[in-house]
Formats: sequence, structure tokens, C-alpha cells
Amino acid sequence: MDSFQALVARRHDDGITTAVETLRASDLPPGDVTVRVEYSSVNYKDALAVTPKGGVVRDYPIVPGIDLAGEVVESSSPDFAVGDKVIAHGYDIGTGKHGGYAEYARLPSDQVVAAGSLSTRDAMGIGTAGFTAAMSVKALLDWGVQPDDGPIVVTGATGGVGSASIDLLDAAGYLAVASTGKAHVAEALRALGARDVIGRLPEDPDATPRPLGRSRWAAAIDCVGGATLADVLSTLHYGGAVAASGLTGGVALQTTVMPFILRGVGLLGMDSVLLPIERRRALWSELAGPMRPKRLGSVIHDVDVKDVASVIDEVRAGNYHGRAVVRVAGGF
Repeated sequence: MDSFQALVARRHDDGITTAVETLRASDLPPGDVTVRVEYSSVNYKDALAVTPKGGVVRDYPIVPGIDLAGEVVESSSPDFAVGDKVIAHGYDIGTGKHGGYAEYARLPSDQVVAAGSLSTRDAMGIGTAGFTAAMSVKALLDWGVQPDDGPIVVTGATGGVGSASIDLLDAAGYLAVASTGKAHVAEALRALGARDVIGRLPEDPDATPRPLGRSRWAAAIDCVGGATLADVLSTLHYGGAVAASGLTGGVALQTTVMPFILRGVGLLGMDSVLLPIERRRALWSELAGPMRPKRLGSVIHDVDVKDVASVIDEVRAGNYHGRAVVRVAGGF
């Protein structure tokens, strides 16, 4: 581990570039667990990390990759031993310190999760996106949404969070409706468990938003934000809720208090970045067991880390469907 390969993002006057570089062990951040990274994944936040004014990286140069899975090769923590398979994501991984697109990563043990029965590839097939989807489904369950309450709409359904949400909702017995502007992937969404596939919301983007619309959805998992989230809030059944984690449609939310005080709906924010480690570990344990996605493999695509820039470009442009698993060990 004296030297190793990493995909490094550097900022220049004319933008941000990425290139494979050789780093040394001394380049790794502080931590009591060192991991030989086997897999990472591609998330929208990874695209922001290599976008000028993306707003997620503190300082460059940095190794992107907000999640990773691999094998412990050094540990001074009593919780993890050499040879353990582990997962890490969130916190400042890939944004404030070197992340998963490198052969090695060093982390504090209180940011590390045992992989359990999950292989490292399967873990990154779920990754940050699938974990956020699981948080969203559990939040709706905790709110009290029942399968016979009606359909649950998933917006931005072709993305990582949306795809995993459909899989998890269907497995839990809910009627999942996928909302997407990509009609050509409708059959792939149905294969994940979507009972119906509709276009983007709102259906008429030029119409004047209404404080309350016709009640359509028992609940929603929103991966878009902006006008889409406002439309979903106004069309929930009485007592429904939205688990919101997306902002690709914009950060502004043009709505009123009407859905909240006349229909008693809830807006539940999903943050997987700073979720306390014990709750994080508990949910990963469920993802390795009863909540393990059943059909997500159909939309997982493998890419070597040296080639990941082209996938990031597609994600940034909104043209990517499904989950990209990044092969790090042997991928340089």
C-alpha cells in the first residue's frame, strides 16, 4: 500500500479534470480502518463533485466516490478486523476527504458498516441510492401508509433511488407507479415491479400550480424536487406523505400550507449523509436480509473506475438509467 492508483479530480481555471494518478499511503485521510476498495458506485453527488460550482466538494484535489465496499487491510478498531468485508458511505466521503474511486480508503471506524451476507458488489449495487430508497420506504411505513391505501408514486423513477424504491415497494406489497420522462424504459420499470408508468409530473408544466389538486396518491417517493414535489404534495390523499430526497428539478418549492393543514400530509426529508451510524448499520442489516432488493440486478451496469467519467457525464445530463457499479479492484 506504499503507493496505489486513484481517480483524482483537480480544479483548474477552466474547470475540473479527472485522471488516474498514483497516490501514497500518506495521502489518505486520518482513520483507524483502512480498506482495500473493491467496488464503488455512481451517484448524482459524484457528478456534482466533478462539476464546476457543483457545491459539494470543499477543496480539490479529491478522489470522488461517495460510497465504497471492500476488505479491511489495517485496523486499530476493536469493531473491525483485517479481512472483514465492509461498507462506507455518506459523511464527507468523496466530498471532504478521498472517497471510493481509489484502490485504498482510510476511514474512522464510526463511519464503517459490516457488509454481513452482502458481497461487496451487491452492496454497491444498492449503494447510497438504494440505501436512500430503503430509508424512504421505511419512512412511509413509519408514517402509517398501508398497501391498501392506494398507489405510491415514485418520481425520477429511472434514477438510482427511484429504481430501488420501486423494487422495495413492490416487494413490500405496495402498488408502485413510476413517473419518468423516458418512455423507452417503461418495460424496464415494470420489470422492477412498477404497476404503471406515467410521464413526468406535473403533467402540464405550463399550467398554473394549484394549492390543492385532485387526490391521486396515498404517498410518494420524490427524487426530483421543484415543481414535481409541489405537484405531488397537492395531490396526496388525506394523511399521505412524501419521502423527498431529490433536487434535480430545482431547490425551490412553490407550494402553500394547504396540503398540510387541509389534508394533513407530511413532507419527510431523507438524508443519508449524516444519519447516525447505529441507525445506518441497522438499516444495512435489513438490506442484507428481509429488505434485500429482489430485482435491482436487472438495472445494474458494471464500469471500470478508469472509465467512470463517461458514466458521470450521462448521470449529470440526466440520461442514465439504473445503477452503475464501479469496479475499483482491477479497474485501473
